[in-house]
Amino acid sequence: MAPARKSKVHQPSPPSRTLVLDNGAYTIKAGYVTGDVVDHPRAIPNCIARDRNRKLYVASELDTCADFSEVAFRRPVEKGFIVNWEAEKEIWEREFFDDKAPQPCDPSDTRLLLAEPPNSLPALQTNCDQMVFEEFGFTSYCRAVGPALISYHDVQGILRTPRDPGTIAQLPAEILLLIDSGYSNTTITPILQGRPIHPAIRRLDVGGKLLTNYLTRLLSLRHYDMRNETYIVNEMKETACYVSLDFKGDLERTWKGTRGEHREDYLNGAGVAKDYVLPDFHTRMKGVVREFDPVQASRARKLAAGRVGESSEDVLTLRNERFTVPELLFHPSDIGIPQPGIADLVMQSLRDLPIGLWPGFLSNVIVVGGSSLLDGFVERLQKEIVQLVPDDCFVRVARPVDPIISTWLGGANLATHEHINALSVTKQEYEEFGAAWVARKFSVGLES
Repeated sequence: MAPARKSKVHQPSPPSRTLVLDNGAYTIKAGYVTGDVVDHPRAIPNCIARDRNRKLYVASELDTCADFSEVAFRRPVEKGFIVNWEAEKEIWEREFFDDKAPQPCDPSDTRLLLAEPPNSLPALQTNCDQMVFEEFGFTSYCRAVGPALISYHDVQGILRTPRDPGTIAQLPAEILLLIDSGYSNTTITPILQGRPIHPAIRRLDVGGKLLTNYLTRLLSLRHYDMRNETYIVNEMKETACYVSLDFKGDLERTWKGTRGEHREDYLNGAGVAKDYVLPDFHTRMKGVVREFDPVQASRARKLAAGRVGESSEDVLTLRNERFTVPELLFHPSDIGIPQPGIADLVMQSLRDLPIGLWPGFLSNVIVVGGSSLLDGFVERLQKEIVQLVPDDCFVRVARPVDPIISTWLGGANLATHEHINALSVTKQEYEEFGAAWVARKFSVGLES
C-alpha cells in the first residue's frame, strides 16, 4: 500500500480538548481530556429502550426507568460494529449535542478519539468517518483500534512486575496479547509497539449477549418464562455465574441422578446451588443472590403446584447454570458453535507469529471487557493456556482494576501523548483529500 500523502494545507492549531469514546455494544464509555486533565468517564447505555407502558428511554435516560420487566432494547451495535447510525446518532445527540446534554460538546473545537473493533469492515469505517465529519462536524478525528489503546497503559504495572521505584512506564508498551471479552464477542489481538498485528487477530462469536441469551433459554426451560426479561437475566448472570476451575467435577456434583435416585449432594446444593430472589420493582429494584435453602426450595415447588398459599417473593434456584453458561467461552461447541474456545484461539493467533515472539506475548497477556469480570475467568484462562504452550514458556495473565473502562483510559493516555497529532485527521484534510485518503491514513497509522 502506498503511504498516505502528507497534507500541504495550512494546519490549524490542535483543538483545546478531546472527546474520548469507547463505543461499546452494551455501554459507551465517554469523557473529556483537556490538556493534561483527564475526566472520569461515564458509562452510558448504548441503546434505546421501551418499557411495558411504551415509554422510550434514550441512552442514560434508562437510569430513570423504574420497572425493567419486559423492557425491549434497540441497540445500534451488532457483532461489535456500528450498523445502525440512525439510532447511534440519536444516542450521541442526546448525550453530547442537545441543549440538556450531560456532556455538552462543541465539535468545532473538539477532537474525537473513537475506539473501533479490530479488523472492521472498510464500508463501515467509511460510514463512520462520514458521520464524524459531515454530520457532527468534528474539527479533528482519530479512529483507533480499541485493543491497541491498552498499550498506552502501564502494562507492567497491571501485571505487577517488580521494578525500581520511580520507573517511568514505556508508552506504548512494547509487546502484549490483549483478550477483550465484551458484549458482542471476544477478540484476541497481539500488539507490538502499539500496533495490532492484523493477520494474527482472532475472534470468538461468544460474548456477554450470547451468555445472557443462553441463560435465558435455560431458565425458561427449567423455571419461569424469562424470554422477555433479558435485562433481569443479564443482572443474574453478572452476579451469580462463575467460570469453573474444575468443570467435570462441578458437573458431577450438581447431577441430580437417575430417576428415583436421591443424591445427597444434589439435595444439599452441592456447594454450587444459589437462590436468586427476582426483583418485583416495588420493594426490590434488583435481584438478590443468597445461599441455597432446601426448605425454601421445597416450598417453592409446592407453591408452583398450588399446594400452599401465596409467597411474597419469586425465587429461582440456580445450579449448574452458574458455570455451564460461562463455559461457552472456553468450549462453544457445547451448544453447537463450530469455533474453538479462547485458549485454543490464543494458540491459533500465536502460530501466525514468529515463535521467537511467543515468550513476550505469553508473559504479557491482558484481559479486559465485561465478561472478564466473571469469577474464575483469569485463573481458568491461565490454566488452559499453560496446558497448551511449550513447557519453557512463562505465562502471565492479568486483568486491570476496572476492565470495563480500561480501553477508554488507554485512549485518554493517547490523547495526552505526542502520537495523537500524527494519528489524527483534520476536517480540512478530509474535505481536501476525501474519504479514501482518510482511510489510508488510519490504516497505516504512525507509519504515515
